[in-house]
Amino acid sequence: MASNTAASGAEASPPAERAKSSARAARVRRMKTEHHRSAGGLVVHSARILLIATQKGRRWQLPKGHIEEGETPEQAAVREVREETGVTSRVVAPLPGVEYWFVEKGPCRVHKKVDYFLLDYVGGHSMNFDPEEVSGTGWFSWDAGIARLTFENERKVARRAKELLDAAPAAAEAPDQVAPGVSPGSTGRAAEG
Repeated sequence: MASNTAASGAEASPPAERAKSSARAARVRRMKTEHHRSAGGLVVHSARILLIATQKGRRWQLPKGHIEEGETPEQAAVREVREETGVTSRVVAPLPGVEYWFVEKGPCRVHKKVDYFLLDYVGGHSMNFDPEEVSGTGWFSWDAGIARLTFENERKVARRAKELLDAAPAAAEAPDQVAPGVSPGSTGRAAEG
């Protein structure tokens, strides 16, 4: 009589494959787990968004980095964006965070949570990026930038940022509402130069 596996047309896993799979599962269970918390942001300037390239341009993503002791996530986001891109920004609104797992050399399993923020461009030039941290930077239209992002979770963050900005009243509709430190009639934004 044939086994259920043979009758269904599926092949049974050879003993060597089952042993490899079991050994791999045991290694993962023995790995040390670290929990990392980072913050980053999506900088907007003149209807363009700023992305970073990593891994020699193979990945495009939002700038982010570890929150240092004593820093708020907002402060870390602004600092990391400045360090990685050369651009200074200010927080406009929180965006959805992301969570993911990956394995580092060591072996170490990492659970990472990232807080993201919508950031308004204040100054600086994206050509002053940190080559030790990133491969490059680029300003993109919303659609091109969202399409360029490597990871779906970051595309969702960028889409939410666009929704927030699209829903915000235009500055022209509320001329008497001026942000602190911005003179009336000013856009509140410095040109990148």
